[in-house]
Parts: sequence; structure tokens; C-alpha cells
Amino acid sequence: MKIVEGDCFCPSPKLVDDASKIVASGGLVVAPTDTLYGIIADPFNEKAYRRVYKVKGRSFGKPLPLLLGESHHATILVQVDSLFWRLARAFWPGPLTIVAPAAPGVPDYLAPEGKVGVRLPDCPLVRLIARRVGGAVTGTSANKSGRENPVTVYNASEQLGDAVDLYIDGGPTLLGKPSTVVEIVEGKVEVLREGAIPASRIKEVLGYK
Repeated sequence: MKIVEGDCFCPSPKLVDDASKIVASGGLVVAPTDTLYGIIADPFNEKAYRRVYKVKGRSFGKPLPLLLGESHHATILVQVDSLFWRLARAFWPGPLTIVAPAAPGVPDYLAPEGKVGVRLPDCPLVRLIARRVGGAVTGTSANKSGRENPVTVYNASEQLGDAVDLYIDGGPTLLGKPSTVVEIVEGKVEVLREGAIPASRIKEVLGYK
């Protein structure tokens, strides 16, 4: 098990290079984000994407959230509209995952229900890696399905062990909570999971009662 130190907000060029090479070659990296520690893999490599499920013990039919390198990379994965960008401007970079219809050409395995969840994390380390591998990486939490949320690298490594190629220890995550997940459905926003951002804050920004 390889664990190296690294800063989520001020990563060294060598760390970004090393982690990006692992991800680009189909490997798995556990890294801190602004919310929890996540399993970082190349979502456009189906073998690597499926490996994340195996490591987590998660059913393959449940899609994984994806972390973006830049906000405009969302257009690679989802169909964006004015409501999407309204949410993005208000909460990105930050702990809001937006689920929207998949963009044309997105592989079926990324969107088994025709939808993809995307987020721009407030973590330069992950965003830099995502930029190196096509604009996005997987962002699912680095834990076994159903077990405790990983807020330190040790929470993650105790659960996942040698199944991961590299662990990056950036200390406890900033928020220590999962992202809030919303879905855009027929011009409305539905909160699927309340996390680091209160549902009331989202309603406030959108002018919902």
C-alpha cells in the first residue's frame, strides 16, 4: 500500500504528474476532495470504471458521480441549460453535484438511466488530474458501500487496502460531509440528497418557496 502526502489546495507538480499517470493508465488513486476522500479513476476507461465498483463492493447499475477539471467540461457529459449554469455559478467550485441528462455520445455505462451527475470540486489537486485525463474523473467516496464516510486517508485505506494503486494523504477533508445532490427535471430542481449544502440554501438561490 503506497501512501504519499499531498495538499488538496496546493499540490506539487510532481504529485499531480504521478497521480495523473496512474489514472491515465487505468489505475485508481484515493485523494482528498473538499468533501470526502474519493476514488479517482478515468471514467472513459470502462475497465478502470468497473474496477471502482469492484473495489467498493457496489452494484454496477448505480452510476458514479464525476468530478470535472473545469466547469465547461460539463458539456462533455451532460446536456446543460440556463438552470444548470445558474446552479453552477452559485455553488461551483463546491459541494454540489448536479444530475442532468447525458450528452450525446456519452458511453451507456456512464449513464445507465440516461443521466450523469457532475461536480466541480473546490480542490485544485483533483481538478488538475481531471484536466490531464480528458476533463473528468470519478468522484465516488473512498469507502466500502454502506460503511463510514472517509474523511481521512486512514478511513479510506483501512477499508480499501491494497486494491488501490496510490493513496494521497492531505489530512482531514475540509467539509467532512458528502456533496448535496440535485437533479434537473423538466425545468425544476429536485434535491436527491442533502449534504454539505442545505436544501434551503438551494431553494433560496433559485427563488423556490
